[in-house]
Amino acid sequence: MAERSVRWGILATGGIAAAFAADLVDLADAEIVAVASRRRESAEAFAERFGVERAYGDWESLAADADVDVVYVATPHAAHRAAAGLCLEAGRNVLCEKPFTLNLREAEELVALAREHGRFLMEAMWMYCNPLVRRLKALVADGAIGEVRTVHADFGLAGPFPAAHRLRDPALGGGALLDLGVYPVSFAQLLLGEPDGTAASAVLSPEGVDLQTGAVLSWESGALASLHCSIVGGTAVTASVTGTRGRIDIPSGFFHPDRFVLHRDGRDPEEFTADPADGPRTSLRHEAAEVMRALRAGEKESPLVPLEGTLAVMRTLDAVRERIGVRYPGEDAAGDGVTARVG
Repeated sequence: MAERSVRWGILATGGIAAAFAADLVDLADAEIVAVASRRRESAEAFAERFGVERAYGDWESLAADADVDVVYVATPHAAHRAAAGLCLEAGRNVLCEKPFTLNLREAEELVALAREHGRFLMEAMWMYCNPLVRRLKALVADGAIGEVRTVHADFGLAGPFPAAHRLRDPALGGGALLDLGVYPVSFAQLLLGEPDGTAASAVLSPEGVDLQTGAVLSWESGALASLHCSIVGGTAVTASVTGTRGRIDIPSGFFHPDRFVLHRDGRDPEEFTADPADGPRTSLRHEAAEVMRALRAGEKESPLVPLEGTLAVMRTLDAVRERIGVRYPGEDAAGDGVTARVG
């Protein structure tokens, strides 16, 4: 792709779509050319807010818009398979919000569609694109703390969320695990790869979604990850990685940190802080910039957020759900069946 502005389409108009659009506006080489919602008035209001030329009252029109280089899918995750699949089949490149899909089966279908149509596809796991998280990963890979032995990570919201809220609605893929737990799982697998074993326990709501879940992942290397997510209690949202020769602590907001501390045996602690030039810690610009870099390079997936890594995380999330007994409408008894399409 030539060095012109990358033209984005935004599919859905909720809070995360607005946050992403606000960060795109700040990137000189990005342009939002179209937005779509099932409610035309929502699309038009979004277009007016962000100076977008075209507003569509259906997804199909956005998917068919040949002026769009890449579509950012920002629907609730129960609709990711339908929305991203529609765009890929129409020949659009796609950045799809996390969790990538409801289950592994849907994720595999999207990856197959991207490869069949020769399109770029990436999960919007912005943590993987964060410069400070990338620095942490590099330190671990370089052996700064020796061989990794344990990973701890938590993400919990205080709530309470009423039964009608999307986080408690099975039809919308509700529960703590997919919405919040995807971050601790993705963090552990960023450092250790796909686990060899999974154990989990949860407290379920009357609707059948998980209110809080604890999971222990294990690797043949002897490494363990202790992970927790909740929609009934606000946690510290911290993470730590312990190795045979040291430890790294992220004291808050581990998936978008502003600092972390490296403890190495026999040395004073070293603090690593975010570069102010990288923008606020909540910025989504880094994942957008990675998408645009990959498109210009002609790549079909990002090395920072590879599709096989996304599938591996979905396998783990499926395994956890199998152990805690959470099923969504349309899934088979194994938890990885084809889910009902949200059209």
